[in-house]
Amino acid sequence: MRKQLILLAGMVLLPSLALAEESAISEVAYILNSFSFLISGVLVMWMAAGFSMLEAGMVRSRNVATICLKNISLYSIAGILYYMVGYNLMYAGVDGGFIGSLGLWGPDDAAALAGDYSGEYASGSDWFFQMVFVATAASVVSGTVAERIKLWPFLGFVVLLTGIIYPIQGAWSWGGGWLDEMGFADYAGSTIVHSVGGWAALTGAIILGARTGKYGKDGRITPLPGSNMPLATLGTFILWMGWFGFNGGSVLALGSADAVIEMSNVYLNTNLAAAGGLVAAIITLQLIYKKVDLSMALNGALAGLVSITAEPSTPSPGMAVLIGAIGGILVVVAIPLLDKLRIDDVVGAVSVHLVCGIWGTLAVPLTNSDASFVVQLVGIISVGAFVIAASAVAWLALKFTVGIRVSKEVEMNGCDSSELGMEAYPDFRGGSSGLSSG
Repeated sequence: MRKQLILLAGMVLLPSLALAEESAISEVAYILNSFSFLISGVLVMWMAAGFSMLEAGMVRSRNVATICLKNISLYSIAGILYYMVGYNLMYAGVDGGFIGSLGLWGPDDAAALAGDYSGEYASGSDWFFQMVFVATAASVVSGTVAERIKLWPFLGFVVLLTGIIYPIQGAWSWGGGWLDEMGFADYAGSTIVHSVGGWAALTGAIILGARTGKYGKDGRITPLPGSNMPLATLGTFILWMGWFGFNGGSVLALGSADAVIEMSNVYLNTNLAAAGGLVAAIITLQLIYKKVDLSMALNGALAGLVSITAEPSTPSPGMAVLIGAIGGILVVVAIPLLDKLRIDDVVGAVSVHLVCGIWGTLAVPLTNSDASFVVQLVGIISVGAFVIAASAVAWLALKFTVGIRVSKEVEMNGCDSSELGMEAYPDFRGGSSGLSSG
């Protein structure tokens, strides 16, 4: 009788224990997924510091304080606008269409607080991870139009880019819109983030015009060296580090062995692509110019990172090196080509983020059999056309209302003293750096 009672109790309790264990596992996965979003988001946020330091090193000393202010300001604006408009515009009710809904974003974790973890991650962790991507796109624009654009009109454009332009095109793919329905693949944003920033920057650079003295009437191109190459190198290392969160976090999970393995492969391929881009760039520079330029080498590493971003999970390690290497070669070719076209890109961001963003997106079908070259091309063209048109309207509206370019006098004196009333390096005022790189 005693044995029968024990057996009966076991039959009653075992299903409950199994459910409790399943719930515990589900809660652990929920925690790990949310943690992955949060820590990856912190790494991507750190990229804002990388962009700031890279651009500060690549501009002349009289504009360093201004470029630092722009970078920390655009990050702040991106967060507020993505909360107020962007997130819902990108994700709420897109359902295969072109646009989400208007309205403030708000967290909804009621189910998880009640013990239902089917949502897979905390809503705030997802918002934070998505928001830092928006700021990255805006950072691309900052470096291209540096040294001759007014502060407030630039920040006005950032409002439009982060609040409207970026979320609408993002809705087409990541938000479950029409491009997603077609099968467009962009794992972490070679097109959705980097090319968008590149298209907006290219449009702005054309409308804004080149820096005074950059291009001569006889076709001569005058180099305008940056102020601090060690700082630019530090910025590149920070960006390289942050990119592990950018691509690794885009696995969108950490609660299973499969997700951990995929993230490991993404980290590995991201690192190898960056290395391939830098090595290919310095070899190409040596072959063409018989010397290696540090700024071009730094852009080679970034080119490799942008190139692998569209699909870092499926390539073999060797293929990741190759994809990054092609990006490194492309950036060495593209930067002087833009100069020949008299398009002044101070830090080479268009070549890195736009040219290599396109290459990376087209390279996806090389390793991902579910992707199509035709669909990838449709996505590139569609996003490019929209961003060019929307950016042109925004830049031109700003140009013909408040104006976007500083006066020639302000440009010659530097934006720091004219717009900020301060200098990044006051101890060096009047020194030789004012002639060579200031």
